[in-house]
Amino acid sequence: MFDESIKSINDASKIIVVQAENPDGDSLGSSLALEEILGDLGKEVVLYCPVDIPKYLRYAKGWDRVVNEFDTSADLVIIVDTASDVLLTKTLEYPGIRSFLDTHPVLVIDHHTTESTLSFDHLLVTEAAVATSEVIYHLASAAGWKISASAAENMMIALMSDSLGLTTQSVTPETFFVAGKLAELGASNAEIEGRRREFMKKSPEILAYKGKLIERVEYFCDGKLALVHVPFEETEQYSDQYNPGALIGDELRLVEDVVLSCVIKTYPDGKLTARLRASEPIAERVAGYFGGGGHPYAAGFRIYEGYEQTLPQLVEATEKALNS
Repeated sequence: MFDESIKSINDASKIIVVQAENPDGDSLGSSLALEEILGDLGKEVVLYCPVDIPKYLRYAKGWDRVVNEFDTSADLVIIVDTASDVLLTKTLEYPGIRSFLDTHPVLVIDHHTTESTLSFDHLLVTEAAVATSEVIYHLASAAGWKISASAAENMMIALMSDSLGLTTQSVTPETFFVAGKLAELGASNAEIEGRRREFMKKSPEILAYKGKLIERVEYFCDGKLALVHVPFEETEQYSDQYNPGALIGDELRLVEDVVLSCVIKTYPDGKLTARLRASEPIAERVAGYFGGGGHPYAAGFRIYEGYEQTLPQLVEATEKALNS
């Protein structure tokens, strides 16, 4: 399963690890883990993301090594945690990067089992796992690569982030096995959680803003769809402190009868992004209605359409997913 990807990595000298423009705990932790593992193989590794790493993710040691400039001197690209053109829009818009991806080997490591929508040639390594770091663990194990204590910690960060602390429906016995192996290798989930809670602390301004978001929650589909709309002015004002989607998302999930929560953000260029979280396996189907993707319990989409036009379509897609 991993033979081609192992060969691609072994043949490379300099590797750039790419995250999408919506970095999360899995994409960041997986990138940092690859930096450690590949560095121990003697590879030069550059970590790239087109946007700044959000402050709430900076409990991961090494986040500041992620840069915003795409290094075209690399001879292999590894994209983590996405196989979607839509989530790489900012990267693909930069002059020369599209051509670089068309002319260099690209390895995609992902845990979403939806079909790739990438518009350039690539080798896709994916499996039904709770996080990309679980796939990376299997890749490293198959190749016999060393997983240092710091690499294990970063993989644990990714694993715990996407599984919400091993509590989501996507968690399998293999997930617990991998978590146990990472702990054996030196990852302390207690230490990680302690740092995460420090970085999750909110300023009085952010707490007040969270209250405003809660007041704006709307319900559709007989209360099964909970929705919050975040205009660009608020994204611009608050995102550096705390991503509005992450800020309100958990509250929406805890409302009685809610099956699907959605945080929609709009931008001046007409772009609209949606963050979907579900308690039943419908998030991926709803996102797919808009050309997005993800996995059954967590997904997203990006379109260029107004909020008022999108809302009835979202309600319709949710109703279809709930009734199918």
